[in-house]
Amino acid sequence: MRDQHDRLFRARQPLSPEGEERREFLRRALAAGTALPMMGTAATLLAAEKPDDARSPNEKLDIGVIGVAARGAANLDGVKHENIVALCDIDAHRLDEAAKQFPAAAKYKDYRRMIDEAKLDAVVVSTPDHSHAIPVVWALQAGLDTYCEKPLAHDVWEIRQMRDWAAVQGAVTQMGTQIHAGDNYRRVVELIQAGVIGPVERVHVWQSSGITPGRRVKNATPPDYVDYDLWIGPAPMRPFDPSHFHFNWRYWWDFGGGVLADMGCHYIDLPYWALDLRYADAVEAAGEKTYEGDNEVPDNLKVDYYFPARGDKPPVHLTWYQGAYRPEGAEEYDKSSAVLFEGARGRLLADYGTLKVFSDSGDDVEPPPQTIPASIGHHREWTEACKSRGTTTCNFDYSGALAETVLLGNVSYRAGGQRLDWDPVNLRATNCPEADEYIQRQYRKGWRL
Repeated sequence: MRDQHDRLFRARQPLSPEGEERREFLRRALAAGTALPMMGTAATLLAAEKPDDARSPNEKLDIGVIGVAARGAANLDGVKHENIVALCDIDAHRLDEAAKQFPAAAKYKDYRRMIDEAKLDAVVVSTPDHSHAIPVVWALQAGLDTYCEKPLAHDVWEIRQMRDWAAVQGAVTQMGTQIHAGDNYRRVVELIQAGVIGPVERVHVWQSSGITPGRRVKNATPPDYVDYDLWIGPAPMRPFDPSHFHFNWRYWWDFGGGVLADMGCHYIDLPYWALDLRYADAVEAAGEKTYEGDNEVPDNLKVDYYFPARGDKPPVHLTWYQGAYRPEGAEEYDKSSAVLFEGARGRLLADYGTLKVFSDSGDDVEPPPQTIPASIGHHREWTEACKSRGTTTCNFDYSGALAETVLLGNVSYRAGGQRLDWDPVNLRATNCPEADEYIQRQYRKGWRL
């Protein structure tokens, strides 16, 4: 399966001068066509290079996996029906454990070398949020199809770069919001789109996950089996401490985005899909930190998202609640986490497995025909699309718009709770220049996208 990719991309060696020239050429070409969707000069040039490369579904992809434990282990399990030819992790213990299942796979601690040296068709990225964007963009520039965990990246600007590169390269992509493949979400979408509760103008989403308090230390030595400098990557260098390492990184602004970044793409995905949402006109957040710890992400957070009308669909006001915050009357539903649609003729309550319709008339609701087919599996949907050159349900265009919108809640909170009047074309809050530093963060010296 590598033959075609070799013909197309053999010249790319980013660690060599020639590869850096190609990378810079592509970067400049992308910048020269900054229209949305990305259809400028670079897209035209690269599309001319690429033949129709659909493959037999019986052929197997050669996949490299970056981040092989926790979510990485789950993603590795999800694509193990293909050829796992390369494994990458900065933690040698985790890497060795994964290699027991795939002894023929090459092992790397640096994803840059893996992408440069391994002969790959596709890459799975399961690193912490602060290290999503760079390996994804490197992989896309190398002509590789890409699967990346939610929320795609650490900041809004990074997500847009990933989306644009995927469009330019014609890559098959998927974001790791696995619940999107579940039958329950499909039935909810069908009910809402069939108008069972009438036009929907109000949505409440609440989530109960908490924050793990952490500490900031002045000096520490990381374990000798961890390449901590590579783990830090583009983030600010902080002395090692387990309270911001591995799973706990998500509770620090340096590395993650708290509960909203962790869970927002899973839950807000449902109204996004059902109501055909795209970009919010305005976002406003309010919250607080009530726990003891040096980390600063809020445990209690409320974010209001205001979406415009879409065709004949009315505007939508969606509110996210986390921690102790809940919509008025939420206790009657007896759900710690849920999505509540309020329509002109009733309400619909849902979560990963729940679906309840409350009709204003009191009549029983007749479910509409099932028009959305069952998923073949979130990971298999991606691998099959890689072979057929089809698309996926959570491709970077759809999921990128979702993730950008979700992360704007954190931007508003960090900008002092200011309302953001959002310009999605230029990626800026037109009324709040203070938001700029949170829309695009500064990278540590020596790193760039």
